[in-house]
Amino acid sequence: MRIPRALLARPALCLAASCFALMAVAGAAQARDWSAVRIGVDATYKPFTFKTPDGQLTGFDVDIAKALCVEIKAKCSFVESSWEGIIPGLRANKFDAIISSMSMTAERRKAVDFTDKYYETPTLIIAKVGSGIDGSPASLKGKRVGAAKATVQETYAKGELAKAGATVVSFDSSQQEYLDLKSGRIDAVVVDKFDGKGGFLDTPEGKGYAFVGPELTDERYFGKGAGIAIRKEDTELRDRFNTALKTIRANGTWKQIAAKYFDFDIYGK
Repeated sequence: MRIPRALLARPALCLAASCFALMAVAGAAQARDWSAVRIGVDATYKPFTFKTPDGQLTGFDVDIAKALCVEIKAKCSFVESSWEGIIPGLRANKFDAIISSMSMTAERRKAVDFTDKYYETPTLIIAKVGSGIDGSPASLKGKRVGAAKATVQETYAKGELAKAGATVVSFDSSQQEYLDLKSGRIDAVVVDKFDGKGGFLDTPEGKGYAFVGPELTDERYFGKGAGIAIRKEDTELRDRFNTALKTIRANGTWKQIAAKYFDFDIYGK
């Protein structure tokens, strides 16, 4: 709804009652109906977001999203996106929220807002057992190191490992990283701990490989936990999700969902 041009042109005629009326009209025009919410996901991140053999979306993120949508009384649908394009997709209104294991970094906060965290996971390096790679930047000098595009792992690899002499190779997904690691085209990968474990080390293809070095938790690169990304102007949706997160943490739903995928607490401190 547009405010009449005559009223905008003559502020002196705006009496108290009419000013309040105009403010109400403007607010109503900006209000959103959150009875339906579109959730953006990258379905290449087992066990958080992936597809079953029959093509159905599943995983920890998907189940958490469904539980939150029950709490906010919204009919939710899922929209798939590449990870590289997921923040641009949110900002272009292709979906309303990202619930896909997005680490809340200072750089991402420049583009989007976040809810409170819903879990926290460290990053680690995987290399072949006996390779001499111990996870330190020095041990990766002259090595080819894989990381998924637009991830905090890629940011760390380019920010720290490349400076030490490693060649950083970027991939569209972690599955592609693991294929190249197994084939010897790269020497190591920087990955989320749980994706690396469930998506590679616990599979037959991961035999002979292991995590090396300490967990990587530098907040400059990895932020502080994974949150739901929201457009900056959609504060009402952010607040609804925050209330829902508190509810599913308190009533046991979060714990029940996590137990389907993990035998340890992934919420973090």
